[in-house]
Amino acid sequence: PLVSASWDSSVLSSGINAEYGTYSEEEKLAFVDWINFRLEKDEQLKTLRMLPIAEDGEALFKALHNGILMNKLVNDSVNDTVDERALNMPDANGKLSIFKIQENQTLALNSCLAIGCYVISIGAQDLIDAKPHLCLGLLWQIIRIGLMAKITLKDCPGLRALLDEYESLEQLLSMSPEEILCRWVNYQLNKVGCKRTVKNFTSDIKDSEVYAHLLCAVCPEDKGPIGLEPLNIQDLTKRAELVLKNAEAIEARSFVRARDIVSGNQKLNLAFVANLFNMYPAMDDAGEFEIIEETREEKIYVDDLLDEFECALAQESREDLAMRNWMNSLGATPRVKYIYEDLKDGLAILQLFDKIKPGCVDWQKRVNTPPFKALGGKMKQIENCNYAIELGKELSFVLVGIDGNNLHDGDKLTLALVWQMMRFYTLQLITHDGKVLKDNEIIAWCNEKITGAGKDSNFSNFKDASLANSRAIVDLIEAIRPGHINYDLLTAASNDEEKFLNAKYAITMARKIGARIFALPEDIADVNPKMMMTVFACIMSVGFAKDQMK
Repeated sequence: PLVSASWDSSVLSSGINAEYGTYSEEEKLAFVDWINFRLEKDEQLKTLRMLPIAEDGEALFKALHNGILMNKLVNDSVNDTVDERALNMPDANGKLSIFKIQENQTLALNSCLAIGCYVISIGAQDLIDAKPHLCLGLLWQIIRIGLMAKITLKDCPGLRALLDEYESLEQLLSMSPEEILCRWVNYQLNKVGCKRTVKNFTSDIKDSEVYAHLLCAVCPEDKGPIGLEPLNIQDLTKRAELVLKNAEAIEARSFVRARDIVSGNQKLNLAFVANLFNMYPAMDDAGEFEIIEETREEKIYVDDLLDEFECALAQESREDLAMRNWMNSLGATPRVKYIYEDLKDGLAILQLFDKIKPGCVDWQKRVNTPPFKALGGKMKQIENCNYAIELGKELSFVLVGIDGNNLHDGDKLTLALVWQMMRFYTLQLITHDGKVLKDNEIIAWCNEKITGAGKDSNFSNFKDASLANSRAIVDLIEAIRPGHINYDLLTAASNDEEKFLNAKYAITMARKIGARIFALPEDIADVNPKMMMTVFACIMSVGFAKDQMK
């Protein structure tokens, strides 16, 4: 059946609906503004007349109905996640079959998982039905990931200036983006002589004084100066509006309206500050300032810390990134930012064990929870890490020479445990008659499917150099879902760029048919055997599900 891309939004009420739940009108308006701004140059969306989205009524949910917009927004937050050539687009009459819409929404959900969104109790049909509270919740996760992505030492080395003289780089790495943004605001306020400090983005910003001074501090010379005239206004709503006009003058007005500041809307104010940071960090370069500890015999310069700094940043490889996104997609709390720093207390790892094998963690008797006291806290964390190693061994993980101290110290061996957890989770998707399949059995199954479809892209192992062209992956997808692959889009894979394009298309098409893949295109182009195994196993799980339906 064909349904119009112009979906009937009469099923929704204005804000509250018994079936679809309650949602925030303020958030809806903020997200509409952001989407219109970020995607305004997208020619496809303009051609389809999907932009700009109107603020009134249910225009946002109508725009999300066919899955195109959600995929575009994922790409805006994390570039190259979705190969947009794979999107199903309406025909000349604006029609798109419900099956094609379902594919777009399946792709959107699996792409959200791939960038680390926690997608629970949301299916493709929920997005097709445009259930407001679910759509807004998912939109916020996508937008938040994009906003917070560059609040790191790697992207802004000047963040070192936010450390107190006795704090270490490790402490900065362990801070949440919200904590870093609070420190950044306070740093900027101090620069312009404002005595106010913030500990949150709710009550501490309601009177707009902090924002007025913050905009003065970060305003670039070619756009300023910005004054403090709004603070002469006693009415807080009018004052907030004047402050936002100052933000508009430097093109940084986003997410919040005057009432959102006055009411202390935490989510939207956090987004406003994060976007302001991304546009105008106004931080000294890491090499231009020094840390001086007057109580010590020697002065310690930033240059002396560069080795430690670069080591901390270099630790996250593409493999680490894929595993971090996998952990976050399972709901690790708090979110994992740096795989080695954020697992040191063992709690995130234990949460993941409970996800991959429900009920295996004894939370009452074996797990130590925060707050961890200065005296004895380290031992409590190591006990958690030792328990995680114990659970790994119960699941037959190979953990020779690894103990809780390795995890607590942020050792590279941490990755060995996380990888085996991810592998265990992935292989559970293709358990056959209660038996977990081995690598050679996965390869044999894939080759049989590929050959049965009349293709000749068989491979011998997950290190096979021929896998770099992605042919075996797309052929397997075609074998499982005939007619899905557009072979005209594949390149000869004669260079790195062409290999990347093939890999991005292959991953996107795999997600589109339902495979939950966390590998990056580079993992395929470089033939990373670990991630290759997960790619084929996840596609195989889709084939298993199809066979069971038959």
